[in-house]
Amino acid sequence: FRSRRIVVACGLVVAFMLLRSRDNSWPIINESPQGAAIVAFGDSLTSGYQMAEADSYPAQLSKLIGREVVNRGVSGDTSTDGLARLDRDVLSENPRVIVLALGANDMLRRLPLEDTFANLRRIIDRVQARGALVVLIGVEGFPLVHGDYGKRYRDLARETGCVYVPDMLDGVLGDHTLMFDQFHPNAAGYARIARRLESEAGQFIKR
Repeated sequence: FRSRRIVVACGLVVAFMLLRSRDNSWPIINESPQGAAIVAFGDSLTSGYQMAEADSYPAQLSKLIGREVVNRGVSGDTSTDGLARLDRDVLSENPRVIVLALGANDMLRRLPLEDTFANLRRIIDRVQARGALVVLIGVEGFPLVHGDYGKRYRDLARETGCVYVPDMLDGVLGDHTLMFDQFHPNAAGYARIARRLESEAGQFIKR
């Protein structure tokens, strides 16, 4: 009986790994991007809430990849707010790669899912029209409360040809050694996010 449980557990692990391996198996739009700047575009998880600028994930990612990553995170922003400042904060930078991490505040405020993902799609479409590559970072909620955010992010990435990194706070949320408060990482948490982005999407971000 114990051996059967081990076999089942191993099967689940393999299935999960195969599922994760299918991420980014779709064609990527602007795989050889135009433009110049790498821009991290998001909310407080991008700005580095209550941390020094050097502790934010864009700053730590910049050190890992050896290239400047422009931080355009604004605390409290929803996808609607991000869309409203897209021209000023992103397109004006002549972007080459955009690391897009919006939607967490929409989820927390229980804003309509359709509106959130319509806004994200508009952002992606406009960025891609400029010749830039988009790395879309997902956030996860509780499906019975927030809806299946993870699936919606992955579907959006596949439909629009974005590089996809699921669940921004995977391995961080709930670990008190990596969190500043209930929702925001500390410097060590942002370092973990930066390392994961470099590992899972670094080959695209450095293009």
